Parts: sequence; structure tokens; C-alpha cells
Amino acid sequence: MTALYKDAQRPVAERVADLLARMTPEEKFAQMHAYWLVLSETGDHRERSDMSDEFAGVAEQTALTERLKLGVGQITRPLGTHIVEAKTGVRAANRLQKMLMEETRLGIPALFHEECLVGLLCKDATLFPSPLNYGSTWDPDLIRQAARCIGAEARATGCHQGLAPVLDVSRDVRWGRTEETFGEDAWLVGVMACAYVEGLQGEKRDLLATLKHYVGHSFSEGARNHAPVHLGFCELNDTFLLPFEMAVKLTNAGSVMPAYHDIDNQPGHSDAFLMTEILRERWGFDGIIVADYGGISLLHQHHGVSHDAAESAALAFNAGLDVELPKDDCARHLAEAVARGLISMQKIDEIVARTLTEKFRLGLFEKPYADEQTIELQSATTRQTAREVATRSLTLLENNGVLPLQGKPRVAVIGPTADDPLALLSGYSFPVHLIISDMLEQTSQVTTPLAALRQTLGEPLVGYAKGCHIIEKRTAGAPVFPGDTSGKPLQQSPVSLDTSLIPEALRVAEESEVIVACVGDLAGLFQSGTVGEGSDTDSLNLPGVQQQLLEALVATGKPVVVVMTGGRPYNLQGLEDKVAALLMAWAPGQEGGWAIADVLTGRAEPQGRLVVSVPKSAGAMPYYYNHKLKSGGTPFAFHFGSRYPFGYGKSWTEFDWHSLTLLTPEVAMDGDIAVSVTLTNVGERSGSEVVQLYVHDKVASMVRPIKELKAFQRVALEPGASATLTFHVPVDMLNFTDRNGNRIVEPGEFELMVGASSGDIHDTVSVTVCGTPRILPQYWQMMSRCEVKKG
Repeated sequence: MTALYKDAQRPVAERVADLLARMTPEEKFAQMHAYWLVLSETGDHRERSDMSDEFAGVAEQTALTERLKLGVGQITRPLGTHIVEAKTGVRAANRLQKMLMEETRLGIPALFHEECLVGLLCKDATLFPSPLNYGSTWDPDLIRQAARCIGAEARATGCHQGLAPVLDVSRDVRWGRTEETFGEDAWLVGVMACAYVEGLQGEKRDLLATLKHYVGHSFSEGARNHAPVHLGFCELNDTFLLPFEMAVKLTNAGSVMPAYHDIDNQPGHSDAFLMTEILRERWGFDGIIVADYGGISLLHQHHGVSHDAAESAALAFNAGLDVELPKDDCARHLAEAVARGLISMQKIDEIVARTLTEKFRLGLFEKPYADEQTIELQSATTRQTAREVATRSLTLLENNGVLPLQGKPRVAVIGPTADDPLALLSGYSFPVHLIISDMLEQTSQVTTPLAALRQTLGEPLVGYAKGCHIIEKRTAGAPVFPGDTSGKPLQQSPVSLDTSLIPEALRVAEESEVIVACVGDLAGLFQSGTVGEGSDTDSLNLPGVQQQLLEALVATGKPVVVVMTGGRPYNLQGLEDKVAALLMAWAPGQEGGWAIADVLTGRAEPQGRLVVSVPKSAGAMPYYYNHKLKSGGTPFAFHFGSRYPFGYGKSWTEFDWHSLTLLTPEVAMDGDIAVSVTLTNVGERSGSEVVQLYVHDKVASMVRPIKELKAFQRVALEPGASATLTFHVPVDMLNFTDRNGNRIVEPGEFELMVGASSGDIHDTVSVTVCGTPRILPQYWQMMSRCEVKKG
């Protein structure tokens, strides 16, 4: 007789209960962790071993084959762990899955997860632009399409869960993981995250998106990786929890990953208030919570809130965690934790039931294998989407009229990022994330700016010189695992200070009419690069001797167009006023060279708008546009502020703003605010503008920011054409968190500011919200909308 849990026609809850009742404690524990394996088509699987074993305090284990007979919750990055052809990797994963289905007592399939923030982390998968590029498009529909493409590649290779998107709100661009964020505005991060989750998961949620890093990871002490976070609940809820709340409630995100740090001395991986009370009980989250890699081990290894791995496991799982990733460093001690009375089997059953629920709901019992014959990577549609994201994210910060380049001038392309494919990729791209010695061999699909400009302008018209190095030799690994400094030498900066290549660059520059200077940084984990996870900085000057190179190029008197790529903004130390143009490209991915060439030559419009402010200096940090009035100090600090603020970006044309009209001078507590503005393209070229609506609460019971984004809309207009935009903002969106932890809206006067950026406000009106203070319900209105009427 077929077991009830194997009957696909039975309700999921019944199947879970039946299977759970059949499982031994050891089989249950196995569902609460992953294995990180290098898989083999022949079934000769082996465990991945590296410095993380030492980091987690891992000892010799029982033979893998014996442990696999108990089953396992997840398999970590089956195709993203090493260089393997997709078909070969899928065959190997299928071989392991077949063993789990047919050679274990209960036949419970594993759930496979991969990284997919900037494309599937897999050989030959499409290398998408960074999340900073995603945000800079100000186009949720485009990001939804990009995530849909990433999800298609993931599904085709057997991935069931993607460890993305990142919902951290940028607060200090010295933080290496700034490149992974959608920007510094909490609501915009939420909007983009919702679009990404919708695209990745699809309507059926048959691929789980993972919201990370829950929560406040980006506001760490000194912008250092894993460092403590100092936040009260009001600010935590208003800024850092908001995107997570939006993604959970609006898109039914399937998974959440807590962060490495502690908040007010409470580590994220043992925070029952955040993982259980807020996430599950208040918000209604029904997915699975997975540990960040090694995060449970940190509870005893670094945070010192437990004595050993068994106690750490009990702390994390009691707090709300469901699955330990990437391995079983602490989960293997669960039997001991139960015996010591640290965790109950009732709690174990509750946790395992959630994992089994997802496996049944995803259909893994019925369709456990991927079809290697249907794998499609780098499709024309996917590549085009990656190129469109890159192109529409490029942000023009300066232009004295040299751009777009006219005709076919002689161009000198100079700089360390001009012909380095890795310079276009962020830290979670496959070639960069593995930190392998032959990374460049995995970047054949990347088109550099030099290659694209030579193709566009003609090779005889484009000279090239590297000018300097950022890092002379990329090497694998870091001398210390993230966060661990006990008894080991500190990492010395790998950045090059060699200036010997500058004279040759000047010689090439002298033969040109225009210089395109490509500068920026290189992504790399744990200080193997100048930006990325664990690659934080103490300066916002360009790494190495790139500033000297730029100064020498500007001194030639020829127009210098600076193209900056990377994962954070850098200062040019005053050269901003001397260069002919400055284009921010972030990490635009494999199609980034084409995007840069298209914008420089006028084939495309620079449509990007900043989602992180460019602070005057590192001394302004932490800086973000939606700060409080007193953030600048008293008197206002000379080093505070931003030359290029949030929302800023130039176009090929100019717009006239007029007729700002408040359609609802007074509005009820449960109503919508309506305001309209008219734009006219008064330039000679077609172009687009991102119209941004900001709000300021003039008097409140708690201190409020000077302005906050509440709506935006891109509008494209031909020369002489006009459009009227009408924004509708629910009063719910004027909320903030009170001392009792409630989201409330207070009556009073609110300024509505409409402009082209947070620093370029064209007009302001005031609306009065009438009534008595209101505590928002569980499902409050989180999204504004805009109607566009042209003509």
C-alpha cells in the first residue's frame, strides 16, 4: 500500500503529518541542515572543504554516504560550487537526488539552492548587472523581467531556492556589500525587491526567493562586515524592516535569511523577536528561514552567547530558524541538544514540518529531477534583458557638452577597468564569487568598454592603454575567514601603487581627440578585491593610483570622459569640475561594455538616476538623503552632504516643470493624497525624466527625516511634448513607528515636494491630514500609483 505522504492528491498538511510520524529523530535532524558537496555524475560525491571548516570549528565526520542515508534538507550550490558544465552539473545533482529518492528509507528529496542575485551563480549563466544597476533604472517592470529571466535559468538547472534579493538599505557606502543593495531609500528598496521576488518566484512560487540579510546588516559599526548594529526598534522598523515587510506581505516571498551581526547585543541568528514574533506572527510569513552561511556557528565562535555548537543550534532553531546553511556544523549536534534539554522534539517537529511543507508544495516528491535536455543559458531574450538593464541604469553625473560623442572622433580608451571583464561584474557573479585562479577564462561572454567602442567606432579610431593597475594579481582566498582575526595576520591591502604605466597612457592620450578614462574598483570577497563582501574601505578616493592617472590625463587639456564602474561611488577630489563628463556605470554585467558604448555615442539615452548619494568625502559617512535635520551637526558640518544626491542624473535634454496642483487639500486618515504636475520637454532631443515625489511630516510626535520618497514615475517625451502626471499616495504611507512598536499615522500638515532628485525640488505644496491618530492594520497600503496623460 502506498504511503499517504506519497499520494500527490492528498492535502499538503496531511502528507506532512503522515511523513513526520514515520521519521526517526535522526531523519528529522537531517532535514534541518544542508550539505555542501562537489557532486559527481558517477555518484562519487565529496564534501567541499576550505577555510570555512576551520572558521566553524568543524571536526572529522562520519562517512558522507552513511549520513546521506538519513536524507538531507538542502544541497548547497550544486552548480555554483565549482566550474562544471550545466548539463554535467545537472546530471550529478540528479544522481544524488536519485539516491535520496530510492536508497533512503523514506525517499525524501533534497531542495537545491543557488546564489542568483546578479544571475544564476553557474558556469555560462547570464551575468546580470548589480542591484545598484537594478535600482538605478527606477523601473520595477524591467527588474521583474530580469528576475524572471534569472529564474528561468535557475529552474532549468534544477534550482529550487535562490539566495536573493538583498533588501539591505544602504547607509554607508564604505560598506563592501553596498553593491548588493537597491539603494538608500527603504521604500524604493521595497518596491524593487517586490518586483524582483515576483519575477523570480513566478505566480506559483515554484522557486523560492530568499530575502536577506534580515535585518539592519547595512548599518554596521564603521561600515565593517559583520560589525554590531546600533538601532532602536523605531528606526529599525521604519527603515530596515520596511522592505522585508513589503516583500513578505505583497509578494509572498518564500524564504528569509537572517544576518551575521548583532543589534543591541542580540545576534540575528538567535533573535526570536525578529524571526518569530515579527516575521511569522505579525506579518504572516509562511516560508522557511535559512541561516546565512556559518551564521549559527558565530553564536559561539564570535558572539559568545553560547558555549558550544549544540547550544548554538538550540538557540537558533528555538528562535525561529528552519535550516542551517551551508552545512551541518551545528545541526549535527541536535541529538545532544535534545538530550541536554536545550530544545524539544515538539519544536523539532514544528521546524521539520515547515521544510517538508515547502518540499511537497514545490512538487519535489513528484518531480525531483531536472531535465538536462531543456537547459537554456544565455538566450537572446535573457542577454537582451541584461543589456537593457545595464543601458537604462547608466547615470550621467557631469557633461559639458562633449557627450554624446559626435561623428567618429579619435578616442583614447585609458584605465585599468577599460578592458578587464571582471571590472564589470559584482561580487556575486560566478567568475568573481569563486575567487578562482583562472577567473578570466570564465568571462568570455563579457564585452568590455574597449571592445564595444572599437566595434562601434572602428578599431583604427580607438587607442588603448591600461594606465595603471588596481590589483596586479588576483589571488584566491583571504588570510582570514570573514570576521575571524584570532591569532592570524591581518590582511594587507592588495591595491597596486605602481605608477609606471602612466607615461604610456599619456602618449596614447596625445594621439586622441577625446579621452575615455575607465576607472573604478574590482569586486572580490574578503579583501581579494576593493569592494564586495568583506571588502570594506576607509576612503572614498579611487583605489590605488587611479587619481594620479586621471590628474595626468586632465592635465593634457584634452576632454576627459570618466566612466566609473564598481560597487560604490568614489570622489574625484575636485576633478569633477575639470572633466568633460562623468558617467556612473556601477557593475553593469556581461553586456555592460555595449551599454557604455551606446550611451557614449548617443545610441542610447543615459536614463539612470542615483539610488545612493555620492558623499563629499568619507568624513560625511554615514550619509543618506533622508537623514534628520540634525544629522549635519550644529553648525552644519562643512564635510557633510553630497555633490550628487539620491535621485540625481542628467539627460540629453531639458524639461520644464509647471502646474503643480494639490487635488486633495484635506484628506481623511484612510484616504489618498492626489497631486499632479506637468512636464514639457524643452530640449532638442527626445528624452525621459524620473519624476519624484517626496514627503515631509512638518510636526510629529517623533523625529522625522527631512524628506522621504513616496512615489516616482518615468516619463518619456519627444521635443516640445508635455505630460501631466497625477500621483496618488495612500495616507497609510505617511506612517512611522511609535514607542509601542506600532505603525501609526498622525493628523497634521505634510509637505509634498516634486522634483528631479532629492536635491532638485521644483515645487512644494502642503496637504492636511484630518482625523485622530491611527494605528495601521496588519495589511496596510504600501504602494503609491501614478497616472500619466500626454498631450
